[in-house]
Amino acid sequence: MTRTPYTARNGDVRLAVDDLGGAGGEPLLLLMGLGVSRLWWPDGLVAALIDAGFSVVSFDGRDAGGSTHFDDTPVGNPLTALLRRRPPAYTAEDMADDTVAVLDALGWQRAHLFGISQGGLVAQRTALRHPDRVHTLTSYAAVPSDVRGAAVLRYVRLPFLARLTRMRHPAGRDGDVVAGLDLLRAVASPGYPFDEQDARLRVERELDAGLPSGVRDSRAQARQTSATWHGPRLRELRVPTLVLHGEQDPLIRPAAGRRIAASVPNARYVELPGTGHDLPREIWPTVAREIRARADDAAQTQRIDG
Repeated sequence: MTRTPYTARNGDVRLAVDDLGGAGGEPLLLLMGLGVSRLWWPDGLVAALIDAGFSVVSFDGRDAGGSTHFDDTPVGNPLTALLRRRPPAYTAEDMADDTVAVLDALGWQRAHLFGISQGGLVAQRTALRHPDRVHTLTSYAAVPSDVRGAAVLRYVRLPFLARLTRMRHPAGRDGDVVAGLDLLRAVASPGYPFDEQDARLRVERELDAGLPSGVRDSRAQARQTSATWHGPRLRELRVPTLVLHGEQDPLIRPAAGRRIAASVPNARYVELPGTGHDLPREIWPTVAREIRARADDAAQTQRIDG
């Protein structure tokens, strides 16, 4: 896949951006999950989105990949950060504003947003804070954006999360690769074969690009999870919304996706059979088709209203 790099800025924060192709299509911005970089998006899914008529761009949020890290800020781990008593490194509003800074750098007045896990959370908040910049929102495997602090734990499978935190790997590149593969195996879809070749490609290209292992940077993850949201409630969201969630997600309960869809007026909810907290190749056509349909419905509604 050809990647054209860009740099966006939100104040002093530098954001690493890649144009993935589809020039002339409808703008679609991808937001990746907790800690890991834009290089983790599966190439086949990106190709399916381009074939569906989108111009696709991905970026690293703050504290991930090639974007600015806040390493001097003291934190605990991602779970205890939710219950923190110390000031956060930045707010959830800052993270939403990063998304808009990327749109500005690309010259996109509006875009479709597609976020997975933590990226889905940021996408929800971007649509709430900047609705005039968002055509449609697709939130995948995410918790509701207006759930704060310990309340988020009702949607998280704590035994699974505890198992993840107990994983140990040796230092160095080989340990980084194993850590990434172990995480991807853990969150993989029970209903589909685990594609180790594709998983290894995504893990190794992050490291080959000279980026830190996002899987192993628990401090950055903690800073992201502790970012506090002070903005509107989900029920105030008026951007056309698609909510996708794996039926067998081992980390985030499907109840989280159902809650998002129930809160947002006219949202569409799709629960994906056999799917975990990942993006197996078997669902790529479905994901691309659903995002395309949501975009077409929104465009049709706009024409009628206009």
